[in-house]
Amino acid sequence: MTTASSTPTITTHEREQIDAANATGGPAVILIHGLWAVADGWHPWQARLAERGMASVAVAWPREPATFEAAIANPDAVAGVGIQETADHIAAVIAALDVKPYVVGHSFGGLLAQKIAGMGLARATVAIEPAPVKGVLPLPLNVLRASSPVLGNPANRTKAVRLTYEQFKFAWANELEEKEAKRLWNTVHVAAPGKPLFQAAAARFQPHSEAAVDVMNPLRGPLLIIGGDSDHLVAPSVNRATLKLQSRNPGLTEFLEMPHRGHSITIDAGWTEVADAAMDFLLAHPGDD
Repeated sequence: MTTASSTPTITTHEREQIDAANATGGPAVILIHGLWAVADGWHPWQARLAERGMASVAVAWPREPATFEAAIANPDAVAGVGIQETADHIAAVIAALDVKPYVVGHSFGGLLAQKIAGMGLARATVAIEPAPVKGVLPLPLNVLRASSPVLGNPANRTKAVRLTYEQFKFAWANELEEKEAKRLWNTVHVAAPGKPLFQAAAARFQPHSEAAVDVMNPLRGPLLIIGGDSDHLVAPSVNRATLKLQSRNPGLTEFLEMPHRGHSITIDAGWTEVADAAMDFLLAHPGDD
């Protein structure tokens, strides 16, 4: 449910993608990125989806600059954006579609994907290395270290923060060679709002946290959780806790862990393996409207 202060606005580019998806007459794939990214980072995924006959809509977070270059030039644009405001925006995009979509999200996009699924708005969902929803309790040391550049300063709750290369290498690119890690930091990594990290970190203490997800909704649909076994930002124990929580749902819940993969799993040289696994799952579970 939206509020007067956060009425979602569909961007021109999102509207173009929505119109193209509606013209196909079939279900689109909603793509939701996480922190430190922008929607146009999904372009390679969208091309691969199109090859398999699947339309897609890459959703931007509220007030997000349209391109990597614009986000670098205006890093404060997303300062203060939170989980519910973004979920409301995604729900508005879905409401503009003629057919109930599939949903794929990475990191905080994976948390949002679960939130959307818990609202009964997805026919099937893939959450890739999802940020912890309320009820997921493990906090391994690597996760604390990876998120400390934001959580270490309470003032960052209202700011946007870009990781240094060294911080990005540890949190995102720990399984990558130096050359690829630097390429990704220089071409896709942008400032992110600190607020969602603080919301997720405080969720266990708040009865009405924005990081809460309705895991019991029988209309949730099939869910696949994909994790990397070397992820520092969303550790394997966090993924397993998410699996345990979501397995309470009467619907299908599956888990796939990829070896020697870190948090860059959707953007590094091995992204096609992840994309194909996600597409295979979605196509195997067409669901209904």
